[in-house]
Amino acid sequence: MGYRGVVFDFNGTLFWDTDLHNRAWDLFLARHRISLTDAEKHEQFHGKNNADIFNALFPHGLTGDAAARLAAEKESIYRDLCLETSMMLAPGAVEFLEFLLLRSVPFTIATASMADNVEFYFEKLELGRWFDRSRVVYNDGTIRGKPDPQIFHRALEAIGVPGRDAIIFEDSIAGIHAAELSGAGEVIIVNSNNEDYGRFTHPVIRDFAEVRRDLFLNGDAAQDRA
Repeated sequence: MGYRGVVFDFNGTLFWDTDLHNRAWDLFLARHRISLTDAEKHEQFHGKNNADIFNALFPHGLTGDAAARLAAEKESIYRDLCLETSMMLAPGAVEFLEFLLLRSVPFTIATASMADNVEFYFEKLELGRWFDRSRVVYNDGTIRGKPDPQIFHRALEAIGVPGRDAIIFEDSIAGIHAAELSGAGEVIIVNSNNEDYGRFTHPVIRDFAEVRRDLFLNGDAAQDRA
């Protein structure tokens, strides 16, 4: 089987920042006097978009403006924490992206991150070296949260590749389920947090160097197959 397109989840997949998000949530929750166990935080936060998270945190409801202010506050904390680190992409990611470019395999990002964070990533991680910003699918307020596959459907449409001909890289449980529901030909799990993925049969990697290069069609073959 030769694949001719790739969709990457971003946080915890291409950019291993789960610990930074966790620390940002801890600081945010402390400010607002909200107490959650580690298990509750993992269940409510990992792979989810802010709308779903805030609905869980504030079950009595928030106005749109209030939710937006809270989301902006939390993401500002997170970006400040990012700047305290040497920000870099996941192990082997740069070489893998260069390979995809060389083979003319279309790819993009599908992320639950907000627009401000996407712009931050493009600036600080120089994502424009590899990614077309106009093809990146992000949380613009119109996309249903994972495990709904909508975000991956939009990303596949952006690169013009049917799901059966694409590989999706994911790390969160909700994201893996969304990738499965999208009809992707292959789902590859990126284990950036020493998770237990025993319930799944998908390949699991810790470094993008582990991804088999012979899984991908080159640009000419991909066009012929289309």
